[in-house]
Amino acid sequence: MASPTEQNFHDYKQAEKKALELLAAMRAVSPKKVDIELALLVAIFELHQGTLPADNVAAIVQGHLRQLVPHYAAKGLTGR
Repeated sequence: MASPTEQNFHDYKQAEKKALELLAAMRAVSPKKVDIELALLVAIFELHQGTLPADNVAAIVQGHLRQLVPHYAAKGLTGR
């Protein structure tokens, strides 16, 4: 049986896989990155709607970005 940490990671990887599938579908709908970016941010706010104020949701997003930026910077992410 998986530990809670292993299960959490597995759940995260499943959600990440679905998010990347959704991204592919969104690219088929709109070639504009800004449309996709805004739609994904709206989804995050909708996820928390009724449970957290908008400022708290923004702080959560900023916290996630602080963690992700070094990861992608190390991978050499550049504007393609």
